[in-house]
Amino acid sequence: MHASLPMYDFASVRGSTDRFWQSIRTGLGQGPDELCRDLDVWDAWARPDLLLSQTCGLPYRSRLHGKVVIVGTPDYGLPGCGPGEYNSVFLARECDPRETLPDFDGARIAVNSQSSQSGWAGPIMHARAKGVGFAEAIKSGAHVKSADAVINGTADIAAIDALSWRFIHAEEAFAAELKVIDATPPTPGLPYITALDRDTGAIFDAIEQAIATLSDHDRAALCLNGLVRIEPEAYLAVPTPPPPRFN
Repeated sequence: MHASLPMYDFASVRGSTDRFWQSIRTGLGQGPDELCRDLDVWDAWARPDLLLSQTCGLPYRSRLHGKVVIVGTPDYGLPGCGPGEYNSVFLARECDPRETLPDFDGARIAVNSQSSQSGWAGPIMHARAKGVGFAEAIKSGAHVKSADAVINGTADIAAIDALSWRFIHAEEAFAAELKVIDATPPTPGLPYITALDRDTGAIFDAIEQAIATLSDHDRAALCLNGLVRIEPEAYLAVPTPPPPRFN
């Protein structure tokens, strides 16, 4: 069996993530001894022996729907979002005189991945709704690298999900050089998934119990408030723009 929790696996909270997994594993009565951290996420999600992982809304609706099953969606208690929802914040340099998203029409945007709901699809749809277009998309490879690209001047603006921003703001000294200029509307958050033939009810119950029994320290470190059920149709209904053309 394979298990991974790759989406918010920041080094500072890996101990809490590992304890969370051990609690899930105990509740299930099965599963690998340790989380896998050495596979590409697409390889991990496609494994027929997948027991548990976490994906993003865009990969789910574009490639994974019908190949995996959503178990449930963690609730991170993000401001302005309902249970199980999340959104993205637009970041610019603190010293940049531009203050609103329309001010960045024609700017360069750093994007973590073309398969990212929070780094590409949600922000681009929101920008378009405000009449904003970007002249250039620069691939960063990770949310923290998108933020760094803004700091070093490779890009003018970036969008990263609100929970990643919470971690980056708390852990990275350079975050003080960034400002939030806008935020996207909420969409369904990053769901836990499993293989098609798994008992999703048992896995949901094990995750829910694991969240409830985490220590206060680990629950706060992982920002876990609970687990909710969001129907697949809610993920599939989110619009998807064409992929960026990276330079």
